[in-house]
Amino acid sequence: MRLARLCSTWLRPRRLHTSQNAPTAIERLMADTVKATGPLSFATYMQLCLSHPVHGYYKNPSNPVFGARGDFVTSPEISQVFGEVLALWMIGRWMSAGSKPFRIVELGPGRGSLMADILRVVHQLPAVRPHLDSVHLVETSPTMRALQRTTLRTAPDSEGRVALMWHDALDEVPHRDDLFTMLVAHEFFDALPVHVIEKTTQGWHEVLIAPANDPSIRYARPSGVLTPSSSSSSSSTSGPPPALQSVSPRWTRVLSPTPTASSTLLGHASPRFAALPVGARIEVSGASIKVARQIAELLSPPHSDSEHDSGSGCALVIDYGAEKAVGNSLRAFREHEIVDVFHRPGECDVTANVDFALLKEVLADLVTPHGTLSQGTFLNEVGVQLRADRLIKAAPTEERRTAIAESVNRLVDPLGMGGQYAVLGMTTTPKEEAVWPFLHAHDMD
Repeated sequence: MRLARLCSTWLRPRRLHTSQNAPTAIERLMADTVKATGPLSFATYMQLCLSHPVHGYYKNPSNPVFGARGDFVTSPEISQVFGEVLALWMIGRWMSAGSKPFRIVELGPGRGSLMADILRVVHQLPAVRPHLDSVHLVETSPTMRALQRTTLRTAPDSEGRVALMWHDALDEVPHRDDLFTMLVAHEFFDALPVHVIEKTTQGWHEVLIAPANDPSIRYARPSGVLTPSSSSSSSSTSGPPPALQSVSPRWTRVLSPTPTASSTLLGHASPRFAALPVGARIEVSGASIKVARQIAELLSPPHSDSEHDSGSGCALVIDYGAEKAVGNSLRAFREHEIVDVFHRPGECDVTANVDFALLKEVLADLVTPHGTLSQGTFLNEVGVQLRADRLIKAAPTEERRTAIAESVNRLVDPLGMGGQYAVLGMTTTPKEEAVWPFLHAHDMD
């Protein structure tokens, strides 16, 4: 979700002196919780920071969040062609499935810019727009919903207005075998809570959060594998360099004295994790596992006796990450800069890399995963440059033409957004069927 992270993901965070500032409302809640129940999991921390109903980052209207005045800029905000080419890919899958009525579902719609671009493409295609049944937006934040309503209030359908439906969770979207479902999750999974777990000789223990100077907290400090040079398993566990370790004087990481229910369950979430050595630390999101499974169930084809059943949906997941687990990608963003993960809880975006291999593992028995491809490869293959050339040709000024070209280059730059982001496709087509542009297993690891 954050433009600053794209080209400087592993830069040293600003060493902001939190001790000079009064604790935030979320920090006070954290302190009370630790007193009552002990150290916090990172998943609980992320939920408090991002989703607390009053003080959470996405729930508090005083947080600007998006744009130049906010903390990050998303791909749809950079160029309309991003959403347009995603729409064309999904429409292509819909046509291959028989062109029955369809609906569009988006997880975490932000300001609504991506959906607005998708709906514009649908409206401009006379053979497509009469088949649009409804639009479903999964969004928990009233503040974000208000922004989305503003952006989409004039979004057209075949009769001039599109039926917009909001849901607090994906499982509220009804299963409809009579509709083809197009689903998009752009920079959604990175904000889902992760547990941090560390492998020991006694099994997987959980890395927790405790007050830095509380003598009653007697837990050991974690010693996980964090850097490429520290373990032969670095290709699957390494994350940002130690510069992203906490510099907060208030909070520190501790290791649970015994395996927790979460660490035990998530430590066995993938067969890949069994091969990791003692000392390996990884971030695993139980929430991501649940949502990936729900997406697959929503897209799963209806029960049919026909061996030629073309399926009932497709999806695109676009986020930063790769097909591997990481152990230290958690970071916070404030005013387009990486800051300490414990800086001003509730006032900063907190995010973690996505393990795309895990997503593929949990949904592969219900739908066919495709990719992952780098964002740059995907966009180039589906014709982003052709669309940009048309916009450039129609632009009224040289300044506008230059701006269009630069924005598209930013999306596909392999050293920036084009390389940092990955694209995972899902279809309900047979596993042996090649789906363009995912013609090979993957080009990211």
